[in-house]
Amino acid sequence: MDDKTRTEIEAAAFRGLVQHLQKRTDVQNIDLMNLAGFCRNCLSKWYRAAAEARGEEMSYEDAREVVYGMPYAEWKDKYQHEATEEQKRQFEETKPLHAEISGHV
Repeated sequence: MDDKTRTEIEAAAFRGLVQHLQKRTDVQNIDLMNLAGFCRNCLSKWYRAAAEARGEEMSYEDAREVVYGMPYAEWKDKYQHEATEEQKRQFEETKPLHAEISGHV
């Protein structure tokens, strides 16, 4: 497979993941962190880092809007719930497994 085709396939897979996460507003970021070690915010940070690596200026909030499909503050007001004590406990236990870009490692 040539690099152009690989990049196009990777981009399509990324768009599919983002679309799925935008649809699954019932899944909280803390749940994603606890189970997979990354969340929508991590994905936003990866997106921003990739843009900046290619000379594109992008704020974290702009990257979040790409991933969330709306401004983060709006998503948070509509969909984010207070984490339970169990979720917080699990979050602390799984910190060593969190993505390096998460800022929680």
